[in-house]
Amino acid sequence: MAHLPSLIYDLALILITGAVTTVLFRTIKQPLVLGYIIAGFLVGPHLSLTPTVADTENIEIWAEIGVIFLLFSLGLEFSFRKLKRVGGSASITAVVEIVIIFISGYLLGTLLKWPVMDCIFLGGMLASSSTTIISKAFDEMGLKARNFAGVVIGVLIVEDLLVIMLMVLLSTLAATKEFEGSGMLFTVAKLIFFLILWFIGGIFLIPTIIKKFRRYLSDESTLIMSVGLCLGMVILATKAGFSAELGAFLMGSILAESVMAEKIDHLIKPVRDLFGAVFFVSVGMMIDPQLMYEYRWPILWVTLLVIFGKFFATAAGALISGQQVRQSVQVGMSMAQVGEFAFIVASLGLSLGVTSDFLFPVAVGVSAVTTFTTPYMIKSSDRIYKVIVSVLPGSWIRTLNKYSYAAQGIQAGSNLKQVLQKQITIVLINGSIVIAVFLLAVRVLLPFLNENFSGAYVPELITLIAALGFGSPFLWALMAKRPGNVPYKELWLDNKYSRGPLFIIEVSRLISGILIIGYLLDRLFSTSVAAVVGLPVIALTVILFSARTRKFYEKIELRFIDNLKANENADIEKDKNSPGLRMQITEDHEFRPWDVHIVEFQVDPNAIFIGQTLNELAWREKFGINISCIRRGDRMIFAPGRNDRIQALDFIGIIGTDEQIQVFRNFLDSGEKQAFSAQDTDDLVIEKIIIGAGNKLKGQTIRNSGIRENSKGLVIGIERNDKRILNPSSDTVFEWGDIVWIAGDRKLIKRYK
Repeated sequence: MAHLPSLIYDLALILITGAVTTVLFRTIKQPLVLGYIIAGFLVGPHLSLTPTVADTENIEIWAEIGVIFLLFSLGLEFSFRKLKRVGGSASITAVVEIVIIFISGYLLGTLLKWPVMDCIFLGGMLASSSTTIISKAFDEMGLKARNFAGVVIGVLIVEDLLVIMLMVLLSTLAATKEFEGSGMLFTVAKLIFFLILWFIGGIFLIPTIIKKFRRYLSDESTLIMSVGLCLGMVILATKAGFSAELGAFLMGSILAESVMAEKIDHLIKPVRDLFGAVFFVSVGMMIDPQLMYEYRWPILWVTLLVIFGKFFATAAGALISGQQVRQSVQVGMSMAQVGEFAFIVASLGLSLGVTSDFLFPVAVGVSAVTTFTTPYMIKSSDRIYKVIVSVLPGSWIRTLNKYSYAAQGIQAGSNLKQVLQKQITIVLINGSIVIAVFLLAVRVLLPFLNENFSGAYVPELITLIAALGFGSPFLWALMAKRPGNVPYKELWLDNKYSRGPLFIIEVSRLISGILIIGYLLDRLFSTSVAAVVGLPVIALTVILFSARTRKFYEKIELRFIDNLKANENADIEKDKNSPGLRMQITEDHEFRPWDVHIVEFQVDPNAIFIGQTLNELAWREKFGINISCIRRGDRMIFAPGRNDRIQALDFIGIIGTDEQIQVFRNFLDSGEKQAFSAQDTDDLVIEKIIIGAGNKLKGQTIRNSGIRENSKGLVIGIERNDKRILNPSSDTVFEWGDIVWIAGDRKLIKRYK
């Protein structure tokens, strides 16, 4: 081939330069993203000393593909199980942080007299922190076992999801160039509607198809299928008026729930790395040193806003969510930086032609500075906390910590929260499906029937029957399905509530179903015909087919749940067949304000205490810790007794505060070398029960209650009258209204509850 296309020359130049700079940055232990950006600057049009990319348009297309695969890969790492596990605390923290920093960014842009769209996109750029950079800092500093690190990771998970949704809103805003409250609310409602539909449809269909054809899928065909599904969802998202990034992220999150999630993630990684490198190099190509020097003061002000503003916003969100002051400060100091999403949001504004050229160099400059400051911010968090405590009045600190306790709620509040969450889930999921079915019937089926059938009300009646036939299971669930869980039954039996809130909820659901039916009738018939014919026909249908409809819905729901838990069930089977797997631990995020969490230690074969019983070791008395479990080969001992012995290479689950665990770790390290790891998995959980009429534990001691024998769990804490009893003695007597925290096996504790 005599003449190579310019694209090949450009790719060779980009990849070779990127390889050299990333090797250099890995040598000096800096994030590879910055290496790619420097490579882009070297081959970009603003530096004449080095070879320059010839065709920037082709590179921009490849960069857009890079963004798609970056978001697809992020979706593969994001699972709805993981979102559920991070808890409400991380969600509240992320929402508060994003709202505060978005508004602050907009106000700063206004003070700098930037155009309105630049101010809005500046707020969007500052909304997220870098999961990669923060995780790397935690690893290098050995902080992943600290309690606040788990909160930070949870906040980052929620933050990624919220920023994806924010990008959709920014794209809509850029298209209309108007900020109209009702229009934005409609966009948000439309986004939620399509997210629910895509999620339900994807989870119901895709894992089922993958499961059926799994044995025919080689690595090559799996990769092709995954890329095809990703790009297919990108097309659907853009056709629906949303961004390509949203479609890629959503398909990744759907595949993350399949049994092949791990394999797909492994196969897609080289593709993501290649195209992601091109994207970050294209980011560097946009760096104009002259512009960066010209806007050096805005870069400085935005950097200060990120460092101090994100610290304040995140710490405030953590406090509001119920974290203690110290932990809130640690979380805030860890999140004071911006990362990859800042580039993606800034490039989105440029591609849409709504932001100024200087905004991108500002994003790059701020990201570079805050990336370097992140480790120092995390390292100084304890020192900053001590300064804050010394400056603030003691009564303020006590009030904030007391609020942290109160935020955990009491039995009724907790039950009501769970019931509301379940009811909202039922309404959103089934309501969205019913609306989608009715819209398809009115906008697709009815026009088709009008063209091919004649006769008064014939097309309308066929449309009505079809819509009700396909939508009736979900219409029944929307109007009549009850959660059927323990909190719902407890609230229904609680005289304090007199069933009033539950009655209002049920009536509201019934009314919402009637309104949706009314919409369908209004589109098909006149008001008089709908009133005379429509409602009686629908009522008769519901009465005649309610039992059959309910059973059909339960089958659909069971299939959906099986698909949603396919990955989790596969992990459980893997655990059964692989005795060498690590112990699995999940912490209840409501327990975090105690500053107590679980880590795992492995016993060194040369440790001097091997062969001793837990009673002889007396670690609980010496260090204040609890041993929640021991894993010995393929055997798991939950809530080990005083006569159980520690053996070489045992994995022991330790429950304690950061300080207690650190003292215990120092004790281990003072002798022979010890292997240490902190795990974040699913088998070992911390659950709570409330002492009440349902469990008949009032007046019994922990020893005589039978909790250890029946649940294989360990009582690690009791909340009583605004007081917390950590690691209570076995002679402690349960009182009415006590909130008792138990650590143990998930299934056994659930069965006991």
